[in-house]
Amino acid sequence: MSNIDFKSLERAANESRGLSMDAVAKAASGHLGLPLGSAEIGAALFGNCLRYNPNDTKWLNRDYFVLSAGHGSMFLYSWLSLSGYDVSIEDIKNFRQLNSKTPGHPEFHDTPGVEATTGPLGQGIANAVGIASACKMAAGKFNTEQHKIFDQKVVVLVGDGCLQEGIAQEAISFAGHHRLDNLIVLYDSNDVTLDAMAIETQSEDATKRFESVGFQVQLVTEGNNLASIINAYENAKQSKSGKPQIIICKTQIAKGIPEVAGTNKGHGEAGVKFIDSARENLGLPKDKFFVSNETRQYFDQHKQQLIKQYQEWQSLFQQWKSSNPKLAELLESASTKHQPIDIMKNIPEFPTTTQIATRKAGSDVLQPISQYLPLSVSGSADLHGSTLNYIKEGRDFTPSCPTGRNIKFGIREHAMGAMMNGFAYHGLFKVSGATFLVFSDYLRPSIRLAALSHLPVTYIFTHDSIGVGEDGPTHQPVETVSGLRMIPNLNVIRPADPEETAAAFSLAFSREDGPTLLALTRQNLPFLPLDAQHKREGTLKGAYIVVKEKSPLKTIFLATGSEVQHAVEAAKVLGDDIRVVSMPCSEIFDQQSAEYKEEILPNSCRNRIAMEAGVTSFWWKYVGLDGKVIGIDRFGMSAPGGTVMKQLGMTPDSFVKLFK
Repeated sequence: MSNIDFKSLERAANESRGLSMDAVAKAASGHLGLPLGSAEIGAALFGNCLRYNPNDTKWLNRDYFVLSAGHGSMFLYSWLSLSGYDVSIEDIKNFRQLNSKTPGHPEFHDTPGVEATTGPLGQGIANAVGIASACKMAAGKFNTEQHKIFDQKVVVLVGDGCLQEGIAQEAISFAGHHRLDNLIVLYDSNDVTLDAMAIETQSEDATKRFESVGFQVQLVTEGNNLASIINAYENAKQSKSGKPQIIICKTQIAKGIPEVAGTNKGHGEAGVKFIDSARENLGLPKDKFFVSNETRQYFDQHKQQLIKQYQEWQSLFQQWKSSNPKLAELLESASTKHQPIDIMKNIPEFPTTTQIATRKAGSDVLQPISQYLPLSVSGSADLHGSTLNYIKEGRDFTPSCPTGRNIKFGIREHAMGAMMNGFAYHGLFKVSGATFLVFSDYLRPSIRLAALSHLPVTYIFTHDSIGVGEDGPTHQPVETVSGLRMIPNLNVIRPADPEETAAAFSLAFSREDGPTLLALTRQNLPFLPLDAQHKREGTLKGAYIVVKEKSPLKTIFLATGSEVQHAVEAAKVLGDDIRVVSMPCSEIFDQQSAEYKEEILPNSCRNRIAMEAGVTSFWWKYVGLDGKVIGIDRFGMSAPGGTVMKQLGMTPDSFVKLFK
């Protein structure tokens, strides 16, 4: 502690406050409370505690910093700028402006140094738990007795609002149970939420809560005191307790603007009208967006120290590579771009002698994929026995087995989704997770953020329709698939038989620019006509012809998943002028060339009938005003699956009745 230049760090903290005030004032929008109230936390982290290299933002062994309370984005932008990342003062001036590096909430890919897209409260801490899990897994797989190339910390800054969200409680429970001792949570405990003082909505003892789920807790009563913060951080970093760490920092929201500090008015931009006097009280000049030469010099020197650590690690890394060529090759494979056709070649064709559910086909497909992609992992929200996505040779991820490839998330769907995003932010592992399709609503915000952030995660969601049967309407997703299709950049694939399932998994595990959701059946399905190669190749294009008309085309039947079989059966009895199209993924089909789309769904044929065991509204896009849709615009019922399907019209007869 004696070598720490507290004077320079105090100066930097106040200058970061100035940057935040000026940026929010110029934008006439934003949140001052956290950037001002946590300025000393930022100075401690970026000026002393964190290990990073602004010149290599994807350094494998960097410490991760996640701002879970993403509304306080100017906190992060100011410290990234001060510490030497490619975030300039001009970028700060463009806060919340079109196409800037400094959007309203931190966005992955947009800003160097931003590790996760945050803002929806609670997401960031669950992302951090996912990142910490991935770091544990990486250390377990790649560290050796001679060379420990992974030993980083994952640091997350949360607020009262983050911890009120259910997803946060799911995540901290997972972290405590799995003893993620590489996780350090900094709790900006200012006792304020947006509407009012936090005492109006919470009264629990945070120390006892975190201790009860397995965290080691430190309470810093002077949360704006640099020495106290740094001392607590070093204690957390050096702890041998084997527990995740939390430092509860009692801070003052909007510190530096006396008129609103310590009140809920300090949360947003209410303090903007007082910033001139606040700047003067902080010792800042009248010039806006001011950073002193002394602060620049301090961070330039600090950066050189960080780069020295980075170079020492690079030397260690080269020694590790020389001593462990197979491990080095495995690590390098994490950046390999796989084509779906290459993955598919490793999946044996299915024997057509028996019917199987697509969830079972998915289980069979996952095994060779997991061998082909040794850095793939799979988890489930307490449903491995039903979703069947267990990697049979993968073991479980536990504190004593960090190399386990099967993650038992527990009944924590929302945290599962955000933790999967954390794995994707980390980047070494290809992650998938499973639950029943109807429960996708529990993690929909995390799915949305995966799509927004272009994260390559895979959702293996089973029990995809009223075919669930006896569990009844609470477990029968009628609106779910169409609702999920509305999320931009999410590929929703509903395969109709095992071979389509093989292609669907290949598409999901090869995708690099966004998430893929696989909707799989509980009930057995027959094999569609055509050989395996045609069905697999057709699925790769999103839609294809299953039954080709033998005389001039008059009618097109479209279907997806378990309903394609009914279109095929109806076509058999209605004549040779009918075409049956399976459309397992509309998003991929829409990306095909105009020529291919015209080949499958020619504009000249307007007599079209679509069927899906769900709401009908989505399908008018493909059948047009002249077409018809067979669907379920109501909730389901409790009865055996086949009975429910028949009762609600999911049969070949429904095509026959509408055919003209």
